[in-house]
Amino acid sequence: MESTMAYNVKVKNVLQNINKVMIGKEEAAVLSLVALLAQGHVLLEDVPGVGKTMLVKTLAKSLACDFRRIQFTPDLLPSDVTGVSIYNPKTLEFEFRGGPILGNIILADEINRTSPKTQSALLEAMEEKHVTVDGRTIPLARPFFVMATQNPIEYEGTYPLPEAQLDRFILKLNMGYPTFAEEMEMLTRTSYDHPIETIESVLTKEALEEIQDEVKQVYMDKNVQHYIIDLVTSTRNHPQVYLGVSPRGSIALMKAAKAYAYISGRDYVLPDDVKYLAPYVLAHRVILHSEAKYSGKTVNDVIAMIIEQTEIPIRKEFI
Repeated sequence: MESTMAYNVKVKNVLQNINKVMIGKEEAAVLSLVALLAQGHVLLEDVPGVGKTMLVKTLAKSLACDFRRIQFTPDLLPSDVTGVSIYNPKTLEFEFRGGPILGNIILADEINRTSPKTQSALLEAMEEKHVTVDGRTIPLARPFFVMATQNPIEYEGTYPLPEAQLDRFILKLNMGYPTFAEEMEMLTRTSYDHPIETIESVLTKEALEEIQDEVKQVYMDKNVQHYIIDLVTSTRNHPQVYLGVSPRGSIALMKAAKAYAYISGRDYVLPDDVKYLAPYVLAHRVILHSEAKYSGKTVNDVIAMIIEQTEIPIRKEFI
């Protein structure tokens, strides 16, 4: 097994690869890698053309893993995602033909364009790491990572993801428009060949699995765990919140904080790691009361208020 230092170098190489293609998206690159190392999944929500699909493609190309793309449409069936059993007249038996969900890095493009029935086909895969077809349970390959994209401004012909589906994503990210300087650099880099054509994989599947196992060993102090629970409990008790964060959200925040600490070169989690990641992990798990929405409040406003009001733990021996 390679040393932790060698792994950290490879993680930095993945980030460098992404930054060669994605201009000004360093934070999105780091957070996507956080989700991957924490063995979670990412929901990218933003307007068309800001690089959601390109981010997933670049990450997949940086890893020596099996990449699959699922283009969600209204007529897509669950079997188009999970696979189907086909009768073979030569053997007189049904043979399973696996769907795109059986890859390592899965791009679920425009996930809100397909029906809830097909969306639910992802639920078992994302949470249980296996799919069931014709009564047969098929384990998914490891590593398994889903990055789903959706367009928040189109409503016709779309199906909003239910809360149970949203809760399966460890992080929800927005890309945002580039600055003037970033867009100028983008035009320069893509004048001839696209940068994604030149990057190569820098991390093997085996190395990625070992890094994911190392992330689990990152130390988290009890006081930091209490901080996570304080944040989550505050979402449940806030007067403007109709539905707060479930225990799955607490676990997701813990896993994400460990991965972020690892990427930062530490084998322990700081309260600041939790504070930084909380909006990305918790916001899509909270539903506000209608009165709060009418008054102009957003989920991000409430989460920011909760973070500001929650006391950050400090070890007494350092005071």
